[in-house]
Amino acid sequence: MKIDQLYSAYLKSSKICTDTRKISIDVLFFCLHGENFNGNQFAEEALKLGAKHVVVDDSKYYIKNSNYILVGNALKALQSLAKHHRSKIKAKVIAITGSNGKTTTKELLNSVLSKKYNVLATQGNLNNHIGVPLTILSLKKETEIGIIEMGANHLGEIKFLCGIAKPNIGYITNFGKAHLEGFGNLKSVVKAKSELYEFLKKTKGFVLVDGNDSKQIDLTNTMPRYVFGKNTIQDLMITPIIKKKEYLSADCNNKIINSNLIGDYNFSNVSSAIAFGVYFKISMEDISEGINDYMPNNYRSQWIEKGSTKILMDAYNANPTSMELSINAFIENSTGYKTVILGDMLELGHFSENEHQLIVNKLDEIEIDEIILIGKNFFKTKSQNKMLIKFTSTDFACEYVKEKKWNKKNILLKGSRSLNFEKILTFIK
Repeated sequence: MKIDQLYSAYLKSSKICTDTRKISIDVLFFCLHGENFNGNQFAEEALKLGAKHVVVDDSKYYIKNSNYILVGNALKALQSLAKHHRSKIKAKVIAITGSNGKTTTKELLNSVLSKKYNVLATQGNLNNHIGVPLTILSLKKETEIGIIEMGANHLGEIKFLCGIAKPNIGYITNFGKAHLEGFGNLKSVVKAKSELYEFLKKTKGFVLVDGNDSKQIDLTNTMPRYVFGKNTIQDLMITPIIKKKEYLSADCNNKIINSNLIGDYNFSNVSSAIAFGVYFKISMEDISEGINDYMPNNYRSQWIEKGSTKILMDAYNANPTSMELSINAFIENSTGYKTVILGDMLELGHFSENEHQLIVNKLDEIEIDEIILIGKNFFKTKSQNKMLIKFTSTDFACEYVKEKKWNKKNILLKGSRSLNFEKILTFIK
């Protein structure tokens, strides 16, 4: 099928769908498949549930009528459709990538820019080769700004996603120790994330840059850019207001802006949203309101109180950089009894053993009343700390946690999403 025919079907549909559990009337349903499933099997069910058309790539499930669209590869058809749609819409697209802070930055930016513009942003963390096309296809004629989060764990992925989203503006949060198994080393991380810069150089795009990140300053010195940060005289100065054991605040153009985030590592996330707001000519009052409106959720830097116990739940993702930053933020923002519960950091490849040991070494150097380590990688680490206990799985740790009394304690929960730390949360009473 030609792209114009597929696009015609898209325009007549209510939206795109890839999951029969989320079907609504008149959707265009793409039958995607992977290693353990074949979406073509659900084509007939999707139509019965209300889909207007189904896109299949297996002739065995194709029925020759107007409801079925046969393509060579459903995923590639989805990506091509998104690329075609992007060429038809006038919205400015901001691409955000980086090792840490992408989602928090995206949500802050969405909150700020929505004060003045019609904005659509990536939902959740749909930031891959499927999620980015779905977000692009959600952009409407009335959308003025699209905020697209881009994730990657191999070289070439950001370049590919840029080819679909065709961003006008880019922002890289940072370069950190994430997905080292796929990238191989930190140098490759920098190269992979910088594919966003390379795309924008070729297309004469624009970048927002943290002026306190010397690597990014060097990488963008020949590009049109807007530089922000503390201790910088370029474009926009944003000064952190240091108040230990309180939420982050910043001073920009003599306006105090308060957030609901903790930790020095979140200052760049807040600052970038302020800088984008200033660049897009949003008033300082609206910028301040937008920053303050954002409440962390989905287990990202989220304070949770259970009785007299305070829990810093930061267990949506974990890598060596974010793990160290979370520990620092927890220590700085907690008084009294401190318990640190950490889970394995995944996708580190041959760096895994050393990186997990480095975290344990850090824990041995700071004052913490109790340390609980969970996962096969942390279980292999060595420590002489008598306040440290290790478990190979979250389920084993839960048995230990539920027998303890946690009143008047401060707890950090930090680990990779697949460890399901929300289970531990239910047993803290």
